[in-house]
Amino acid sequence: MFYNRDLSWLGFNFRVLQEAADKEVPLYERLKFLSIFSSNLDEFFRVRYPSVIALSKLDRKTRMQVSLATTEDIPEKIQNEINRQLEIFGSVLLKEIIPELKENGIIFYYNSEIKQEHIPETKEIFLAHVLSFIQPIFLDGNSTHTFMPENNQLYFVVSLKENNQGLLKQAVINIPSNKLKRFFALTPLDGLEHVIFIDDIVRENLVSLFPGLEIIGVYSIKFNRDAELHLVDEYSGNLLNKIEKQLKKRDYGPPSRFLYQNGMPRNLQLFLASAFGVKYEDMFAGGRYHHLSDLAKFPSFNKNLCYQKLKPLSSLNVMDSGDIFNVLNKQDVLLHIPYQSYNPVLSFFNQAAVDMEVTDIYITLYRVAAESHIVNALISAAKNGKNVTAFIELKARFDEANNIRWSRVMKDAGVKIIYSIPDIKVHSKIALVKKRKGLEDVSYAILSTGNFNEITAQFYTDHVLMTTDPSIVKEMVLLFKFLQKKDKTPENNKLRFDKLLVSQFNMNPRLEKLIDNEIERAKQGVEAMIRIKVNNLEEPYFISLLYKASQAGVKVNLIIRSVCCLMPGLPGISENITLKRLVDRYLEHTRLMIFGAGENAEVIMGSADLMNRNLYHRIEVCVSIKTPACKKELIDYFELQWKDNDNAVVLLSNLEQKKPENILPKNNAQQAIYNYLKNKT
Repeated sequence: MFYNRDLSWLGFNFRVLQEAADKEVPLYERLKFLSIFSSNLDEFFRVRYPSVIALSKLDRKTRMQVSLATTEDIPEKIQNEINRQLEIFGSVLLKEIIPELKENGIIFYYNSEIKQEHIPETKEIFLAHVLSFIQPIFLDGNSTHTFMPENNQLYFVVSLKENNQGLLKQAVINIPSNKLKRFFALTPLDGLEHVIFIDDIVRENLVSLFPGLEIIGVYSIKFNRDAELHLVDEYSGNLLNKIEKQLKKRDYGPPSRFLYQNGMPRNLQLFLASAFGVKYEDMFAGGRYHHLSDLAKFPSFNKNLCYQKLKPLSSLNVMDSGDIFNVLNKQDVLLHIPYQSYNPVLSFFNQAAVDMEVTDIYITLYRVAAESHIVNALISAAKNGKNVTAFIELKARFDEANNIRWSRVMKDAGVKIIYSIPDIKVHSKIALVKKRKGLEDVSYAILSTGNFNEITAQFYTDHVLMTTDPSIVKEMVLLFKFLQKKDKTPENNKLRFDKLLVSQFNMNPRLEKLIDNEIERAKQGVEAMIRIKVNNLEEPYFISLLYKASQAGVKVNLIIRSVCCLMPGLPGISENITLKRLVDRYLEHTRLMIFGAGENAEVIMGSADLMNRNLYHRIEVCVSIKTPACKKELIDYFELQWKDNDNAVVLLSNLEQKKPENILPKNNAQQAIYNYLKNKT
């Protein structure tokens, strides 16, 4: 009754790969989907695969306590599925995309002989630009350096023989793609552009690095290393320092995948595995080139080979006034990013920073942009004498260093910084601004499904609610007071929420009650419906509640982008549940839950996915939408996505992905939502 989480995730990544194989997708975008697929797979090996191996080695009883759908053969199934997907990846790239690049006037040197006319140019690039970053290291004991390959960095292993003695040596050469471009555009020939990997520029010029030695073989390698931060769940000590120490270890942590070029001699594989502490189950054969997430950086020669940009729609009623707070005094503002401009959110913080009547700003920060406008606005506000409190989540995976950097800059500027505690992540995306108007305080709130990040707002779909609703504001004040306490144990802080659904407090019982309400309607013969769109659905008890609803006759429509452990269409269990997955040009990131079929349906948006970690180990915030116009927009938004027959797939009980065939007219949800909002504007 529960599908394995990791196999489900691999199904999502396969759906990304399908976009790369879709000939209707513009050629450069297909390269980007290959890049996303590769990047996702790297993260899987860094974050999930070590846990998969560890779980498979537990006894069945212990394993079932951790995961209901994990068996000892899961690693083998995962490896088989990854190998299947990588074969498709190679076929799409070599047999479809590279020939189509040539048809469009672009020659991509990919495991192919470099033309004689380009040999001098590659040598010049090597000598003038690349060589200064090359650091050859011998592995035969003659080196005085202790060498450990870094995570996700590219290397060549070069087998060498001394001509006069016949002794075999092994050397490692770094490929400095982290310092220089991965791709170089060479001089056009015969009217065709030419692109080459930095890998091949290094490979072509290796002979100059080893004078007097014969090169026997050259093989590319890459390591993925375990990225989990193994923090001790304790309250004592300085969490900031702990994380910084762990970050320093991350790139040299235990290897979770050793990727080596197919054709590498077995004795060399074993030598390297021994030298770098790699286990047999962590060794994977790959192609000539690794880290193909860099395909997103492929040189652009033709804009017609990319998606035509959808210009973000301006919220004229918000921006024309020049005073966003005045607009919010009159109405709630609901934004749908990236179809609508993110400027009102930036304006909210920028105006708060300089508004003489603003006294306090509170915000939770999970992932912020590297050069964040929002954080700079908070810094300006603090320097302008306002009380600014920022809750920084230090455990936002892969963003820890950026968050630490910003926290120190803000602290130096006078922002009150509150750090997270080891065993609870604050994943909510909320902010509050207080203004003094005469003798009264007026507060303005933001609740979002996505991070306060103007960069990801360009390609993540999210909802942002801006409101002065007194009941919402009052509950947010309570929550921010809780976050400022040293004791953040929910059991010791009995807070009551109504408009807000806050995990650790009322979210789980509230969602269960809403499902029970629909079950009761179905029993009474009234139309009953549950519609949910989240990134991940994994928590067993919540899934069992949806099974219960299905068995009672409730119609359940689910749009789950990534991990889904629910199995739809099982006779007598989930036959009233329909499950879809949507992958398109924008990353689907909205979280939306609708309980009920008519105008009185309860509509909830917020930060929470339906995973164990979200519901039990994080502070997540969702909000019940009461404004009729906003409710209608969100319901319409879901229905436009549900009608997609272009990029949505239906997932069967075995989570096989079935795409609608030959249905006309084509309904593309992302374009339809853009048109819908454009017409409203």
